[in-house]
Amino acid sequence: MEKQHQPTLADAACELRTKKIKNNFLSEVNALIDWQPIKEIIDKDYKKGKSAVGKPSYSGLLLFKILLLEYWYGLSDYEVEERINDSISFSYFCGISIDEVSPDHSTISRFRTALTQKGTFEKLFAEINRQLEALNIIVKKGVIVDASIVDTPLKPKGKTTYKVVEDELSEVHLEKDYPPSVDREAAWVVKGGEIRYGYKRVYLGEDTHGLVLSVYTTSANVNDTNLLEPVLKKVTIKLPKHIPLKGDKGFQSKKNAEILKDWDLKNHIQKKATRNHKLTYWEKEFNKLIGKTRYKIERVFGSIKRWFNGGIARYRGLAKMHTQNLMEAMCYNLYRSPGIMKNLYKT
Repeated sequence: MEKQHQPTLADAACELRTKKIKNNFLSEVNALIDWQPIKEIIDKDYKKGKSAVGKPSYSGLLLFKILLLEYWYGLSDYEVEERINDSISFSYFCGISIDEVSPDHSTISRFRTALTQKGTFEKLFAEINRQLEALNIIVKKGVIVDASIVDTPLKPKGKTTYKVVEDELSEVHLEKDYPPSVDREAAWVVKGGEIRYGYKRVYLGEDTHGLVLSVYTTSANVNDTNLLEPVLKKVTIKLPKHIPLKGDKGFQSKKNAEILKDWDLKNHIQKKATRNHKLTYWEKEFNKLIGKTRYKIERVFGSIKRWFNGGIARYRGLAKMHTQNLMEAMCYNLYRSPGIMKNLYKT
């Protein structure tokens, strides 16, 4: 049976300091989310067992909350372990008594890997969004799609010859000579005239607050036109019929127009000029109108980078990178939610 935390003398001694942190962001998230369904999802996939000395191991919910702290504060496994041991607010959020120590970095890493292998983070993301929808924090009057490159430091070094086709690198010579230090599941791409190596994250967000509804991860060299259907299929919240889907011109294609018809969504993807077709005045005005709302999903990428030191690959391989992208999206949605909730009460 999972150990229940009992107040200690040390907890009582810190009560005055604890009162000050009960109204901070972490306490607001603790109050906003019902953690029991989260715990049940984790417990199905994470078998705790016992430690080598026979003590009950740390609960999955505790370890998941530690991962949230990692992403919110841009910390590594080592750093979050130290911060929990030093910080009353971190300990309070996780439910760790002041006289208990944090799980060590290796436990945190093994937990993340176990949940990645089971696909648990997809379920956790869906459950958190379900709760936010029930609280009217997620609103679905329209949706927006956008993609962003996540660079990895584990890229090939030295000179490499590239063959460039449109906005992609279709061939990378010398790939067979890449050393083990290179993340081979990442890929090269040309973006804005810059050659980059990494992954591509695709977000589908709602157009009221820009909260993320689904996440899809692929190597960086996949064209945006091929990403609309996969990210739509990742949505776990039912989308109302005939709401608009907005996106930049990179998602414009005949195939995507048909996909939106199949999903009963209005096609509000920006128009794209071609060699034989220049944009008309009204098409340019349409693009401007879409741009006034589409920026909300672009803001998500910038906010994750600015607030959480995100947008750079923490891990190696596609599966772990998808975990990172899901965690960053979860953290963004949770970070915004208390403020959105307060505004709802004001109105």
